[in-house]
Amino acid sequence: MSNFPFLSVLTVAPLVGALVVALLPRRLPDLAKLVAFGWSLLVLVLSVAMWIAFQADGDRFQFRESYAWIPNWGVNFTFEVDGIALVMLMLIAILVPLVILASWHDAEQSKRSVPVYFALLLVLECTMIGVFAAADVFLFYVFFEVMLVPMYFLIGSYGGHQRQYAAVKFFLYSLVGGLFMLAAVIGLWVVGGKTFDWQALSQADIDVNTARWLFLGFFLAFAIKAPFFPFHTWLPDAGGAAPAGAAALLVGVLDKVGTFGILRYCLPLFPEASKWFAPWALALGVIGIIYAALLAVGQNDLKRLVSYTSIAHFGFIGVGIFAFTTQAGTGAVLYMLNHGLATGLLFLVVGMLIARRGSALISDFGGAGKLVPVLAGVLFFAGLASLALPGTAPFVSEFLVLIGTFTTNKPVAVIATLGIILAAAYVLWMIQRTTQGTLNPALTEVDGMRRDLTLREKIVVAPLIALIVLLGFYPKPVTDVINPAVKATMQDVGRTDPAPAVGSVQEAAK
Repeated sequence: MSNFPFLSVLTVAPLVGALVVALLPRRLPDLAKLVAFGWSLLVLVLSVAMWIAFQADGDRFQFRESYAWIPNWGVNFTFEVDGIALVMLMLIAILVPLVILASWHDAEQSKRSVPVYFALLLVLECTMIGVFAAADVFLFYVFFEVMLVPMYFLIGSYGGHQRQYAAVKFFLYSLVGGLFMLAAVIGLWVVGGKTFDWQALSQADIDVNTARWLFLGFFLAFAIKAPFFPFHTWLPDAGGAAPAGAAALLVGVLDKVGTFGILRYCLPLFPEASKWFAPWALALGVIGIIYAALLAVGQNDLKRLVSYTSIAHFGFIGVGIFAFTTQAGTGAVLYMLNHGLATGLLFLVVGMLIARRGSALISDFGGAGKLVPVLAGVLFFAGLASLALPGTAPFVSEFLVLIGTFTTNKPVAVIATLGIILAAAYVLWMIQRTTQGTLNPALTEVDGMRRDLTLREKIVVAPLIALIVLLGFYPKPVTDVINPAVKATMQDVGRTDPAPAVGSVQEAAK
């Protein structure tokens, strides 16, 4: 099974499915939905088979494929994955079918083509898989840029209020970041031996000053994509305007390309520059945690609030990456997965609540739990997972980030811990104002608020709830896959975990 071309098949399959769905007549919307859902399940099955075939104690990179593309430039279709990329591919494979189910009626409400909407979701899946599987820097850049196109149309054509403004802002921010990366990619090709192959570039001897400039080009692109403070302003607009399903993919997966890119490209290719820029990156991460949490507290729009919470979470991931310990690094990668599950669930449930009320404003709710108790319960669970309650998956990753950071940078860890308190404030305040307290009389006059979770919606939320609980109590199957890749990345940077201060503890005990 290890010889099967998993990565190329997984990349191409959603694109083929998108073409099939897009060619279906507009008068057959239900068929388009079923075909898209079935195709996404095929991708899920292949991804599970790849997970089973992956050897956690084997080579760092597995399932390598390489096909000639532009020989004169040294460009190839090269794919391979380590444990970090594999986890992200599984997240994509899990979320896309659930998003398709959750978005069953989104396109119809927008009065636009249903087949095109679901075709765009499959195209987005193709580009997301490609960007995490690419082992050629130029191929990665291509997927990094092309990924913007389906999301632009999902926001601009099928989104809500101010969708065109949000879509253009999202596209321009990402495009500017891509230009920085393009300059760095070209520079890397010149100084790296005129090749784009990751394996070859990781062995290249690059001048210190040159490496710092190249690092900066990649880092700016990834910081905008993540987004890190102060490059975050596009996300609340895009997340607030996008359909709930598309927003779940935007925040749950697309933004992880930024943090994944730092782990895959910035750290191993520019180890000295990574250490040189680390204090600045840690500062941006800490500021993002506190700043975004404070802004989230004051939001009246549900989707914008969730978007701001994600900016705070990306601050935690950034801190975990640049703490340069295996505990914090493993926590950061696990955070990428767990954030995708928890925030994906939160966005989907918020979308269900908004669809019933016809409004995303928190002030238009109040006591909704009395009318839709099951939906309110799921929202409560998603909120608790988002604030990293013990027993949920995000707690494990947040704990690893903080404990791994504390061993190398106590002030950063202490300040980041304040974000946990603020998270409790904005999540519980949001739940209190929407589903608890006195019932808003206007809700009784809204037909949608008389319908609790449907069977289809229960099928959407059940797998995410199960995974969040399972990984909250037993994350070992995932950490076993992540750990070897994180350790190898730390070795690339030349960092080792600090030795336990056993002597100091014994002296203190005396």
